[in-house]
Amino acid sequence: MTDYKLILGNKTYSSWSLRGWLVVRLAGIPCGEMVIPLRKPGTRADIQKYTPAGKVPTLLVDGEAVWDSLAIAEYLAESFPEKGLWPADPAARRLARCVAAEMHSSFTALRGALPMDLSKHYPGHKISAGVQADIDRIQQIWRDCRGRFGAGGDFLFGRTSIADAFYAPVVTRFRTYDVQLDTVTAAYCDAVTAWPAMQEWTAAAGGETEVIIFD
Repeated sequence: MTDYKLILGNKTYSSWSLRGWLVVRLAGIPCGEMVIPLRKPGTRADIQKYTPAGKVPTLLVDGEAVWDSLAIAEYLAESFPEKGLWPADPAARRLARCVAAEMHSSFTALRGALPMDLSKHYPGHKISAGVQADIDRIQQIWRDCRGRFGAGGDFLFGRTSIADAFYAPVVTRFRTYDVQLDTVTAAYCDAVTAWPAMQEWTAAAGGETEVIIFD
């Protein structure tokens, strides 16, 4: 039997760790995990014991590292095709890959100004023009996916997929910073928040004691 272990950052703060963890949950594989606190003097060295990249998440497969959340997602989708981690419909699958990749490479204004922090809530948080442009584009993506392929459920492509795992940390940001959303995208945020895997992650984050102060 293959041995899987996921190396993560703090569940309160690590958006990329959440993405990788949700994809592992979608795959339904037994997987151990280790949380390495971020922003500590020895953090990078501790992570480099498992991956040369020195970043989380990293999935250890029989001790060998698969690092980067997108690589983890593609590895698991390839390894467990019966789990349907990407949508089955070819057109939906193409779009799902595009929007997941866009999340992976874009939205730097939002990432910098609205860091993931499950321990806080900032009602009426002021949003800059650059961040609002990222929010507008994300809502456009969500509306497009829901409108074209979301009829089978409450998620971007109906049932949960890698695309939802990649946007789940954005949902937490929107909740933390009180981002105003339209009806369709607000309903999608409700669905992601109620996702049992997200509930499990959030509960675990609530038990953490490490605190990171953002600028």
